[in-house]
Amino acid sequence: MPGPTTERAAFASLPKIDLHRHLEGSLRLSSLREVALQYDLGLPAQSLDALRPYVQIGAHEEHSFTHFLNKFNILRRFYQSPEIIRRLAYEAVEDAARDNIRYLELRFTPPALAKSRGYALADVTDWVLAAVDQACRDYPAIQVRLIVTLNRHEPVALAEQVTRIAVDRQARGIVGLDLAGDEVNFSAEPFHGLFRAAGQAGLGLVAHAGEWTGAEAVRDAIENLGVQRVGHGVRVVDDPAVAALARERGIVFEVCLTSNVQSGVIQRLADHPLRTMTELQLQTTINTDDPAVSDITLGDEYAAMVADLGFALLDIKRAILTAAGCILAPPADRARLLGEFQQALSLDGAAPLPQTA
Repeated sequence: MPGPTTERAAFASLPKIDLHRHLEGSLRLSSLREVALQYDLGLPAQSLDALRPYVQIGAHEEHSFTHFLNKFNILRRFYQSPEIIRRLAYEAVEDAARDNIRYLELRFTPPALAKSRGYALADVTDWVLAAVDQACRDYPAIQVRLIVTLNRHEPVALAEQVTRIAVDRQARGIVGLDLAGDEVNFSAEPFHGLFRAAGQAGLGLVAHAGEWTGAEAVRDAIENLGVQRVGHGVRVVDDPAVAALARERGIVFEVCLTSNVQSGVIQRLADHPLRTMTELQLQTTINTDDPAVSDITLGDEYAAMVADLGFALLDIKRAILTAAGCILAPPADRARLLGEFQQALSLDGAAPLPQTA
């Protein structure tokens, strides 16, 4: 009978898709140590173990959204030069490729990269685009598209500027707009019009919702932001009417298991609503969110599905196919990727699968 080691090897070898991964949460710890030493950031960088608690969530740390988000306040200190920004973006793609991720939608927040040195938002965006392009040339097995993230706790005027930059760079690989940040204290309402306009300009729309607040945030994202996918969205199970709305609209949920524990959404993995979401016939995908902050790979998340939630390998493969069917791309590209993954996973004709507009 296969043991945990054998199963983890199988999960590591699977061709994967990650639709919800933040660049700012994917920074290699060894690289952060080098930057902290070079620029004297006021952080203990004498060893990886000394630096780790400042940029990763430990097993015995507080699990709350404020503590989780505070890691990113520290991570913003590291973007000290164009070369560092390009390096960190390149390494994020390289690490994904090494986990056998074949398709990645990597999201990033230009103001987070620009703040420490006052860089122009367009410049930091172009540096990320260039680094990702180079990484994809060096690792041709992975396809990467970019999603620009807005923070709901930052000014709408800033969001408008970032959105214009994203719209203007669609031909270079930016495919979507995301809304993230402090969901508890800041409504998405100020961003409704901006999202609708971005969708009309050709960007795919996704948003974090129903992670730290209730099902009504998921309804708002669907009805007023016009999203195709919801980041996290686990509170959708609290309201049958919102679950029905998501099911009828074909909304896909970007589930991030470990992140939900570490940010205090749930107390333990065994409590995760993924099983209930599946029983409600909601379309779900499995993603890492912030693999470096959480110290995980996507293969680790698959292992957690099996060990803590009782899913099987077939369920993991179907989640991967669900992801292939809802990438932010034209229908022909989605169909092509779906076909490639059906063949790679030996699941030809494994419907039903989402086909987003």
